[in-house]
Amino acid sequence: MEPEEQWWKGQLAGDIHQALRVKELKLPVYKAHSPQIGLRRYFADLLAILSNRFQLCPTARHLAVYLLDLFMDHYDVAAKQLYVIALSCLLLASKFEEKEDRVPKLEQLNSLGFMSSLHLVLNKRDLLQMELLLLETFNWNLCMPTAAHFIDYYLSGSVHESDLHNGWPLTSVAKTKAFMEKYAHYFLEVSLQDHNFLSFRPSLVAAACITASRICLHISPSLTTHLHLLTGYTWEHLTPCVELMLIAHDNDVKEANKTKGQQSVLQQQTTVQQQHQHQSSPQLLFQQTPYQHLTQNSSSQLVQFHSPLQPQASIQAHRSHVQGRRATIVSGSAGSNYTLQSYPSLQASLQPTVRALPVQGPIAMQVAITTEPRHCITVAYGSNFLSGHHTYTTGCFDR
Repeated sequence: MEPEEQWWKGQLAGDIHQALRVKELKLPVYKAHSPQIGLRRYFADLLAILSNRFQLCPTARHLAVYLLDLFMDHYDVAAKQLYVIALSCLLLASKFEEKEDRVPKLEQLNSLGFMSSLHLVLNKRDLLQMELLLLETFNWNLCMPTAAHFIDYYLSGSVHESDLHNGWPLTSVAKTKAFMEKYAHYFLEVSLQDHNFLSFRPSLVAAACITASRICLHISPSLTTHLHLLTGYTWEHLTPCVELMLIAHDNDVKEANKTKGQQSVLQQQTTVQQQHQHQSSPQLLFQQTPYQHLTQNSSSQLVQFHSPLQPQASIQAHRSHVQGRRATIVSGSAGSNYTLQSYPSLQASLQPTVRALPVQGPIAMQVAITTEPRHCITVAYGSNFLSGHHTYTTGCFDR
């Protein structure tokens, strides 16, 4: 967004905010009476994806979903026709909130993948008629504030130098503001997915996004005096909306952990399969020695593995015996059987530390250890409005 469009940083920010608060009092009442309310989440996600593809601003996205909610609340529309209505709402919202060069073109809409799969083709005449029907439904009034219209104004006062993080002063106000912005926009998208948030005023939803973000980031107090004066809301006003957001966040975290768990299981299975593949064709290699005399004994298939922790006397005796006889050195392949000859003088000292293992083939071993660090945010809700303990994964920033 251009600097001149950032009204929340200007001198008239307070007046514009007050005008939006007056506008939201005149918004139509949402009754959730649509017979297709079960499809509402799907089309809200579809509009969010399309707005991201066309790089539309959050206010255009939220206004498009709000127009679709109001239209579905008044009319019984076939499921296939909802695609055309959703695209018309997106066009009207982008024309109202965006610049002309950002408004999606008719050719771009017809080139979407779901349009061809549904055998839908938009033409200019039908699209204009649908836009006229929408405008008549809303009495030609598209100036409808959403939570996205308030969020930036409230973010401007969301973090202060006097705030505490886990009871300690903030180490970096700039980094805290960056995390606050990501969390607030996450909760803003959460409010877009559930029609139950339409029972609250848009300004209250935006204020709840800030409060829920401060709770998740362990910033205290969760609602400062400055935020109370800026938004005009108290704990009693914000508690129901904040609870819905935190519940939705918990569900997202559980789903993310479940997905990561499935990926971890698949990765472990892949590692085991690779180990089995290596074991099916193993190779046991011995370095070539300068001694060419090999002692072969086909009557025995035992290789004695000696413990490296042998008594010093036994080791010296073993070295003397080897130097005296220059005896057998082991070398072999998958088709030969070789043994190390035993030394009678060392039997007494080596017997406790010797294990006999049958070697049926060459041996290979592969150990794979995979670790994945996880950074979590542990949140304890105060008893003044919530009770419980939650652990949030910072991956929710990548939604």
